[in-house]
Amino acid sequence: MKAFTRARTVAIGMTAATALVLTGCSNSEESASGTDASAIAFEDSWIKAADSGMTAMFGTIVNASGADVTLTSVTTGVSPRVELHEMAADGTGAMKMREKDGGVTVPAHGSYELEPGGDHIMLFDLPAPVQAGTDVPFTFTFSDGVTAQFTSQVRDFTGAREDYGNGEAHSG
Repeated sequence: MKAFTRARTVAIGMTAATALVLTGCSNSEESASGTDASAIAFEDSWIKAADSGMTAMFGTIVNASGADVTLTSVTTGVSPRVELHEMAADGTGAMKMREKDGGVTVPAHGSYELEPGGDHIMLFDLPAPVQAGTDVPFTFTFSDGVTAQFTSQVRDFTGAREDYGNGEAHSG
């Protein structure tokens, strides 16, 4: 009986040790649920102040996780329609802003810059002014459905006039 108890104790110990080793070799939060929202940051983010119409949000998306992540949508209470935008050639040699198909992929241990005159997040159909000095909460949604909440400061900014291909120009 003593030998059986010892063998059982060793077997339980080996099982526990194996589980600990396997857990230590993987990022369980990332592999179990996809995007590790706690590893995503939106640094130096800001939104251009606007009285009406549309505006844009900029900053650097930082991915500290060991896997690429794809941002597919953004929502905020200050705008009913938000789109991820990119700079793209329009066929005539000119660069125009347009919605970015497939979202924005941020590489593992990397970053993705959103800036005036480059890729950015557009906020359309503003129901009220977005005033400098205020903070705006928003939500990033990734390709696997995981979400992350951030807050961005609204700032005054006068930049280049950008063409959005629909006849509208926007100073952003």
